[in-house]
Amino acid sequence: MAKFQVGDLVHHVRYDYRGVVVKVDCECRASEDWYQGNRTQPDRAQPWYHMLVDGGRETYVAETSVEPDASGGTVDHPLVDDFFTMFLGGRYHRYCPN
Repeated sequence: MAKFQVGDLVHHVRYDYRGVVVKVDCECRASEDWYQGNRTQPDRAQPWYHMLVDGGRETYVAETSVEPDASGGTVDHPLVDDFFTMFLGGRYHRYCPN
């Protein structure tokens, strides 16, 4: 089971960037070529996250590479509004929560 869900803010432990999770894969779904080109090559058999990174890029990261982001701030990325409708309670939501 994935530790993080869509809308959660996370911080990359090694590369010190933060972002919001937009999709969760139960294991690495990237091609073998992409995986071999990845600098760290974390275990493929763990949850991996598609993220919008604060500042405008996108990335795909292994669960062991991220931790909860404690900043509480929003993510500055041009696609945030394509995925989410609001930021509330330190996380992004696709719909208005009840």
